Amino acid sequence: MSAAYKRILLKLSGEALMGDDAFGINEEVISRIVQEIAEVAALGVQVGVVIGGGNIFRGMKGAASGMVRATADYMGMLATVMNAMALADAMRRAGCEARVQSALRIDQVVEPYIRGRAIRHLEEGRVVIFAAGTGNPFFTTDTAAALRGAEIGAQIVLKATKVDGVYTDDPRKNPDAKRYHRISFDEAIGRNLAVLDATAFALCRDQRLPINVFSIFKPGALKRVIMGEDEGTLVHS
Repeated sequence: MSAAYKRILLKLSGEALMGDDAFGINEEVISRIVQEIAEVAALGVQVGVVIGGGNIFRGMKGAASGMVRATADYMGMLATVMNAMALADAMRRAGCEARVQSALRIDQVVEPYIRGRAIRHLEEGRVVIFAAGTGNPFFTTDTAAALRGAEIGAQIVLKATKVDGVYTDDPRKNPDAKRYHRISFDEAIGRNLAVLDATAFALCRDQRLPINVFSIFKPGALKRVIMGEDEGTLVHS
């Protein structure tokens, strides 16, 4: 059975790297995430990753404490570079070749984001980790995921969360909440479902770029999504 997607964009939150820790990067968690990605890459799927920085610093939180929003957002972008470097290092140790491309120029540390170079890395079987968001303040890493997904010609954006899909209500509070297996962009808007932030969601809808929301903590879930199985929630045109 072949994979349903040839090229994907995986959105990982910084918080996903914490595990049960209060902050930072949990080695056991990052190793498990790397194994999931490496298994998919071994199928011949081209994998781009956008990673957040909330386990180190959140721009919105900094702004709420009185910091200038643009400054706080740039600090958040630098946090994503740290996470991207840690993820790439873990991938290399696991025998999976990876490259980090940053929307902010830090040439001594990581590559600058260059679309053509990113696509060439993907075609040559390397995982490309996109850091520093869009390179601009006031935009989230959700928006960066939608943007990079559209730019590299990904067939789907996969949002890895702590919950295994989009539900009618918070499943942690309401045991009767039901998971949406498939839902259209228009239905998601009509039901006011928080799939991605508004800017990212609109970009995916306009580009007809489907989104799958799934749990990165559910063993084998990423591979099941890639194989086209009923995993998470698929948001489609």
